Formats: sequence, C-alpha cells, structure tokens
Amino acid sequence: MQRKLIALDLDGTTLNDHSELSRRTHQTIQRLRKDGHIVSIVTGRPYRNSYYYYKQLELDTPIVNFNGAWLHNPSQRFWTHGYHKTLSKDLALSMLSLKNNPEVQLIAAESQTAIYIEGQYVPYPDFFPEGIHMSKQLRPEILLEDPTSVGVFTTTRKFQPEIEQKIIDTYKDSVEVRMWGGDTPCLEVVAAGVQKAMGLERIADYYHFSREDILAFGDQENDYEMIQYAGHGVVMSNGSERLKRISNDITRSTNHDDGLAAYLEDYFKL
Repeated sequence: MQRKLIALDLDGTTLNDHSELSRRTHQTIQRLRKDGHIVSIVTGRPYRNSYYYYKQLELDTPIVNFNGAWLHNPSQRFWTHGYHKTLSKDLALSMLSLKNNPEVQLIAAESQTAIYIEGQYVPYPDFFPEGIHMSKQLRPEILLEDPTSVGVFTTTRKFQPEIEQKIIDTYKDSVEVRMWGGDTPCLEVVAAGVQKAMGLERIADYYHFSREDILAFGDQENDYEMIQYAGHGVVMSNGSERLKRISNDITRSTNHDDGLAAYLEDYFKL
C-alpha cells in the first residue's frame, strides 16, 4: 500500500478511558511505522502532558498541540517548519471573570513551558504530570508572557454550552473555542483561526503528502476540521454525532476497546 500520513487524536481516540495506550494500539502503530507510514499526534493537550505518549510510541515526527496552536518537532530542536500562535496575556487574564461561575472549577493559561492556574481542580490524573505545585498562579504580576491557550474546566459537561456561549459573546471573532478531553472535557480558547487541520496541513506539506493519502482519527468537536480535511477521516464509535456525519468511516469499537487499533489492522490488512 502507498505510504500514508496517519494523524491521531489522543483522548477518546488513541487512549483508552484510563488515559492509557494499550499494548495492541502500541504494537499496531509500531508495525505501521516500520512499514514506512508517518504517524503524528494531533491533540488538544499541551505538550507537557502528551510527551509521554510521544516517547512511548518512539515517535520522531512533528506533533500538534493546543488544538493546532503549536506545531513543533520534539526530535529536532531547530525544526523550522513549525509555528506557534498565542493569545494576549490581557485577554487571558480577563477570562478570570469566568471563575465567578460556580460551575467553573479551573482556569488554566498555558504557554510552551508553563501553566498558570486559578483553582485547585485536577481534571484527570496526568493533567499535572509533575504535580499541581509546579504550576503558577494566574495573576497579572505573574503572567508576563502571551499564553498559547486558556482552558476552562467544569466538573460536568452539561454546563459547557452556557459557558462556551458566554466566551463567544465576550470575545466574538478574536478567539476560537474548542472542546477536548473525552470524559473530562475542557473548553479551550485559542487564537482566531487556530484548528487542528492547520497543523496537519503543514505536516502533510513537509512530508509531501496529498490529502487523499492522509488518514485522520478523532472523536470530538475539536477534530472537526481535521476530519474534514483528511482524505480519509475516521471517527470513533464513541465520537460525537456531528463529527460522524462528516466522516468517511466510523470505527466498530470504542477507544476503550481498541477501536483505533482494530480499524488500522483492517485498513492496512496487517
């Protein structure tokens, strides 16, 4: 089979419900890499809590973080094909007003190397890989850089539409609001125009792939443009119905039941 570019979302797609990479998924991806296919992670997560999976999969390819706001190659320090889109620190600080909503448990402004928080909520076990004590307070005298994104976390999904609308009404077309995180969803605010397909397109250009040779896998609204852009966009069976309507295919099994690995095994006839 002709060489393919395989773009993988993490939460709700490549990882199971315990945020783990199963042995079957690991083995399947390693087999595809050995056969010459290019595998890249395209995630809403920051690099600080996605690098573990990057290293576990022994990747040396570019990775897209923050829903497309940062494209870089951790294996090449001076890789020049990447980019980094930021928000203004003033905008990030103004979002502290959302904490007045009792359903908002955590506001986290993230840069390439640091996280600034308001709240003590831990969305999932590896959200703070080195412990919450390594974070900084989201305060004007402490946040001295323009962050890449601002994440707004609630304890349940049902409050998110109301909060998302409040963000849109306040900042209008100066930002994009994306949801990621599977069972612990985050409303992530990034610069206007930022989405996963932007990073995927740049990776495809770097490796000289046409769109028809791109496979992309996702499950949530933040995967929409990526699934739409790829020549073959696949949505997990546990994915959103809106995403399934634009997909080329849907996995038979969920992320927790090795749905990604099973699909890749069938598609590539492993």
